[in-house]
Amino acid sequence: MSSSSNEYQQFFRDATGHLPYPYQEKLATSDNFPEVIEVPTGLGKTDAIILAWIWRRRFDPRNDVRNSTPRRLFFCLPMRVLVEQTRDKVEKWLDKLNLLGKNSTNDGEKISVTVLMGGEDKHNWDLYPERDAIIIGTQDMLISRALNRGYGMSRYRWPTHFGLMNNDCLWVMDEIQLMGKGLSTTLQLQAFRNKIGTIDSLPAKSVWMSATLNKEWLKTVDYNPEKEINKVQKLDEDDLKEPLVNKRNNAIKILRKAKHDSTKPKELAEEIISKHKAGYRTLVVVNTVKRATELYEALEKKKPDASLVLIHSRFRPSDRKKVVQSLLDEPNEFGTIIVSTQVIEAGVDVSAKVLFTELCPWSSLVQRLGRCNRSGEYDDAEIYWIDVLLDKKNSALPYTEEELSKSYDILTEFEGCSVGPANLPAVDLNFTHKQIIRKKEIFELFDTTPDLTGSDIDISRYIRDDEEMDFSVFWRDFNYSGIFDDSLPHRDELCSVPVSDIKNLVDKHTVRIWDHLDGEWKVVRKGNYSDIYPGVTVLLDSKEGGYSSEKGWDLKSKKAVDEISHADKGIEKPYSDYISEGKWESVAEHTDEVCREIESIMNKIGLDGNFSGSLIDGARWHDAGKAHRSFQALIKDEELESYSNPPAAKAPKGAWKGNPGLNKCNEDGRRKFFRHELASGILALMNGKSDLAAYLAAAHHGKVRGSIRSMPDECVPLDKERRYARGVWDGDIVPETDLGGGVKLPETEIDLSFMDLGEGRKGPSWSARVLNLRDSPDIGPFRLAYMEALMKASDERASGGGKND
Repeated sequence: MSSSSNEYQQFFRDATGHLPYPYQEKLATSDNFPEVIEVPTGLGKTDAIILAWIWRRRFDPRNDVRNSTPRRLFFCLPMRVLVEQTRDKVEKWLDKLNLLGKNSTNDGEKISVTVLMGGEDKHNWDLYPERDAIIIGTQDMLISRALNRGYGMSRYRWPTHFGLMNNDCLWVMDEIQLMGKGLSTTLQLQAFRNKIGTIDSLPAKSVWMSATLNKEWLKTVDYNPEKEINKVQKLDEDDLKEPLVNKRNNAIKILRKAKHDSTKPKELAEEIISKHKAGYRTLVVVNTVKRATELYEALEKKKPDASLVLIHSRFRPSDRKKVVQSLLDEPNEFGTIIVSTQVIEAGVDVSAKVLFTELCPWSSLVQRLGRCNRSGEYDDAEIYWIDVLLDKKNSALPYTEEELSKSYDILTEFEGCSVGPANLPAVDLNFTHKQIIRKKEIFELFDTTPDLTGSDIDISRYIRDDEEMDFSVFWRDFNYSGIFDDSLPHRDELCSVPVSDIKNLVDKHTVRIWDHLDGEWKVVRKGNYSDIYPGVTVLLDSKEGGYSSEKGWDLKSKKAVDEISHADKGIEKPYSDYISEGKWESVAEHTDEVCREIESIMNKIGLDGNFSGSLIDGARWHDAGKAHRSFQALIKDEELESYSNPPAAKAPKGAWKGNPGLNKCNEDGRRKFFRHELASGILALMNGKSDLAAYLAAAHHGKVRGSIRSMPDECVPLDKERRYARGVWDGDIVPETDLGGGVKLPETEIDLSFMDLGEGRKGPSWSARVLNLRDSPDIGPFRLAYMEALMKASDERASGGGKND
C-alpha cells in the first residue's frame, strides 16, 4: 500500500469516522478522475466524490493533480428535500478537518459551503472566485444559473454566476435517472465548455452519478461519451469483499404485490397499518403529491398508534427540515409510518423494515428498494408494490405507460423473492433526450437585456420535464404598510409550487411579482397567467391561506399562513438605484482599491496574461462615469461642496439626495435611470481602450451589457434628435478626472453614436463590439462572463463586501 493511500485513509477516517471503501479511495488517489460513477445506492457516493475533491484539491502530493482540480464544486441534486442534509454532512466533515470557512475576510485558506435554493443568500461565495468552495443546490437553481437566467436571484447577478459556474468548476450530478431534461442540459453544457472554451488554466469538468446508469444516456447531439468519457468508476472485487458491502448487497427483502391500488386510499391505508411493525419504520412512496396527501389523510383518519410523517417537495425549508428530522429520528415503541413522494429517492440515508411503493420506472424502483433494509440489518424485511391503473388518461404521470409496464413485468417475476441489490436484474433502460439546448441558444442567453415587452428567454424547458416545473411563493401580511418597499424573501420563506397551479392561484388569490425596474411588488391581474412562469418568485397574502406546516402547499387551506421573518433580508435595488454608501472616497481612491483587489484575485488564480491587461484597464475606467454631472448631482450640494477631493465615487448615507424617481429631469441634473457605468464604458472607448476593457467597465453592475437602449419613462432631451440612454445623453461633457494609478480622464464629450446599429462615425456599434467579443474563439461567452465576475467581485469587495450594487 502506498504512502498516499495510507494518508488518504487517515484523511477519510478523520472526516467520517470510518475507513473508505476501496472504490472511494481509488476515486481520490487514481491518476485519472472519472466522468461517471456507477455505484449501488447506500454505498457512499456523496462521501466519495466530495472527500476525493477536497483531497485532490488540497492534499494530493502530486502538483499536477492539485493544479488541475477546479476550485469550485457544484453538487447538483434532482430534489430539494435533502439539500440541507447534504450541506450539514459536508460542513461536519470540513469542521472535523479544520477546513470549514464562512466566506469572511479571514477565511482564504478554508472551504466555504453554500446552499442555493432560491431567495436571498448571504453566503458571498461569488465574491471570492480565487477561493475553494462547495455549492450545493437543486438542478433548478444550479442549471438556471449556468444558463445565465438564475432562478431566485437578482437578474443583475446572473452574469456573475454564469461566469463562475462555467469556469474553474467541477459539476457533480447525483442520481441522474431523476434529472429528466436537466441531464441533457448538463451534458450539453459540458460539451460547450469543451468546444467553445473556458479560461485555459481553469478547467471545467463534470461527473454524473447513479446506481443505475446506461452510458448511452449520456449521448447527445454535442456530447459523445465514447470520446468525452475516459473513466467509469464502479465497484470491483475488492469492494465486494468488504463485509459491509456484502451485507448491503445481499440484504433480504421479500417482494409482494399490495392488495389495493392507489385509487383506494382508505383500503390501502388499512393494509399499510396491518403490515406495519411496531417500533420500526414503514415507508410508503407514491408518485404524486396529490396521492401522497390523500393517503396521508386516510391514514390520519385511522388514528394508528404509529407516528405519521408526510414528506414531499412542497414545504417551506423550515417545515421541511422538521419533517426530514421526523423521518430520520429513531422510531418510538409504536414506530413511524412515512408517506413520501419520489423525493425520498435521492440521497436519503434512511432504512425501513416495511416498504410500500407505487409502480414506477425501474431506475426509480431500484432507488426506492434501497430504502428498505438498507444495511441488511433485518432478516424479515418486506416490500409491497402498489399497482398504478392505466385505464385513465395521464394516470401514469409523471412517468410514461411504457416505463410502468416494463417495471410491472419485472416485478411480477420476483413475486415472493428477495430483491437485495445482488438479486436485481441488469435492465437495459432507455433515456430519451426530449429538449436539447444548442450552441446558438447559449450564445443568445449571454445577453441579459429583456426584450421590448420586458420578457426573457424561457429556459425552463431545458431544466425539468413539463410536469415537474416549479415556481416559488412566499407569504406576507398585505396590511403591513411597508410591503411594497420590503425586502426580497429569504429562502426559508419560499415554498415550491407546480406550474399546473398557476390558474387557480391567480384566479383565487391576490398575487404580486417583483418589478426589477421600479423595485416594488406589483399585482398580477386576474387572467394574466403568463406573468408567472417557472423560476419566478411570487408574493401572496398570508391571510388568504394556501399552506400548512403539516401538509405543505395546499390551495384548499384557508387558514392564515404564519410569516417567517428575517432581520437580515437582502434588498434587490431597483434599476435606477445609484447610492454608493460608505466613507467619502474620490473616484481615484476607490478605483485604486478596485485595481488592488483585481490584481490580487488574478495573482491567486494565475489568470491568462492575455486577459489581465484588459481587466486592469476595465477596473481603472469602471467608475470614470461617476465624474458625470448627473452622478455628482445625486449628492447634496452642501455635502459635495465640503468634500475636498471631488469628484466623489462614494459618500456617507446622509450625503445623498432622495431617489429622483421622476419621468422628467431634475433641474439639478439628476436623471431617472442614470447609469454611471454606461458613461464609463463609452469614455473608455473614446479614450483608446480596447473593446474588452470598455465592456468590462460598463458591465460591472450587470445592468449595462450587450446593448445600449433607452428605458421606459426615461427623461429625454428637448432636442428630439439627440441620442439618450440610461440617463446618458449625446454631447454630455465629462470633466477631466483623476482615475488613480497615474491615469487621467481628459475632458470628454460623450458620443452616443455607439448605440446606433452598424458602423458609426466612431466605428462599430456597441452591440457589434460586444457580439464580436462573445463570438471570438479566443474569448467567447464563458470567458467573457468569468471576467465580468472578477470585475464585480473586485468592485464589491472594494466597496465593503457586496453591500452596494
